[in-house]
Amino acid sequence: MADLVPQFLVNWVDWGMGIFNSLPAWLQYLTITTWKILFVMIAVILIVAFSTYFERKVIGSMQARVGPNRVGPLGLGQPFADVIKLLIKEVVVPSQSSKFLFVIAPLLSLTPALAAWAVIPLNDWYVIADINAGLLYVLALTSVGVYGVILAGWATNSKYALLGAMRSAAQIVAYEIAMGFALVGVLMAGGSLNLGEIVMAQEGGVSHWFLIPLLPLFVVYWVSGVAETNRAPFDVAEGESEIVAGFHVEYSGVAFAVFFLAEYANMVLISTLTAIFFLGGWASPFEGWTFLNDIPWLAWLTAGGLHWLFTKMCMFMYTFFWFRATFPRYRYDQIMRLGWKIFIPVTIIWIGVEGVMAWFQVGPWSGLGA
Repeated sequence: MADLVPQFLVNWVDWGMGIFNSLPAWLQYLTITTWKILFVMIAVILIVAFSTYFERKVIGSMQARVGPNRVGPLGLGQPFADVIKLLIKEVVVPSQSSKFLFVIAPLLSLTPALAAWAVIPLNDWYVIADINAGLLYVLALTSVGVYGVILAGWATNSKYALLGAMRSAAQIVAYEIAMGFALVGVLMAGGSLNLGEIVMAQEGGVSHWFLIPLLPLFVVYWVSGVAETNRAPFDVAEGESEIVAGFHVEYSGVAFAVFFLAEYANMVLISTLTAIFFLGGWASPFEGWTFLNDIPWLAWLTAGGLHWLFTKMCMFMYTFFWFRATFPRYRYDQIMRLGWKIFIPVTIIWIGVEGVMAWFQVGPWSGLGA
């Protein structure tokens, strides 16, 4: 195999590694971290772009339609055509708006969704910042996104946009509390705020995943995540029949595109976090099935890695699309009742149940007395 690699390429790699090894330690760390950030950001942006394509394909299939099929082979160029269209459209800034806040609001929605990836472990060694308080970091950043929504509605000086922002902010706050309580249960089961350690606490196969002992919290967290991203059937902020297009009604061109990008980036983030907290993250569901190692083309199934995290994330992304094609939009009072009167009490009760499980050393706590 080594003979197939051109000699100039080998020399180029050796030359680059020589320069890298001659750098100070702090500069080597900075270089590696920069490349990690670039890889994650490019991957997330590409996933977001093609999520729009696959959503239209999935919903089209469910509704017996074709979906995008004109731009590029199989319509795969459609996301790029959409980006180009939005980039060349004029950005209209209302004359009576607060112009600085009008511009900064979309960035406040997108930046937290991207910054949260700094602590997301893609496998057992690839994480940009392996901090011990990763769970708190994620909670803090996901809570910041509501400021972008509020400012977008207020800065435009439009009553319709402000009404949409207030509805959306109240919904986000309600379900943010339920998500926070659900993650308290994950913290109790994992015994750490570090996301990598939470994943490692679930190694050993499906029976060790937190999905089973924390099933009510999983349902609350996942449904709350759908509500947090303003996706159907919780998309009251964009109830066109009621309040035009919600908080971003005055946005156009690339400013609207940033809100659009933030929504899908949050979908990818919520899907990945759900996989990490409840489905073992990068861990393989077939871990411990040693007989698969004797079959060469199935041995990879038992090994954990990025491919399993990506597969679980895609499964949850598909569920987002499925919900949109299936369920009608809830009334606003129904959404608030679900968040405040059902989800929050359920999470509090199950945290108490977890305390009892920990006392009797069952479930994730079964080995504590050994």
